[in-house]
Amino acid sequence: MTRSELIASLAEENPHLTIADVERIVGALFDEMTAALSRGERVELRGFGAFTVKQRQARAGRNPRTGEAVDVAQKCVPFFKAGKELRERINKPGTPVPAKKAAAGAKS
Repeated sequence: MTRSELIASLAEENPHLTIADVERIVGALFDEMTAALSRGERVELRGFGAFTVKQRQARAGRNPRTGEAVDVAQKCVPFFKAGKELRERINKPGTPVPAKKAAAGAKS
């Protein structure tokens, strides 16, 4: 589901709100989550999961084209851990399993 699909779905479920209102609500939610993560805080949505920031240490990497060694700087990356309720709902018997997409450039 994309952001625009989320907005359209919420607007459909809440006819008393305009699409512009729903866009502002979704935008404010994402902005606040992003701000909290950038401050190093944990964002937990009960029944859904938790977002945290993990720090990756600097390391030596390789350029895949040339094989040349390159230094990869230390960085922070967002990390999501699904909550128990989400895992149970996804793994409920009868839930369809999404089909795997073909790899780019793969021959059939």
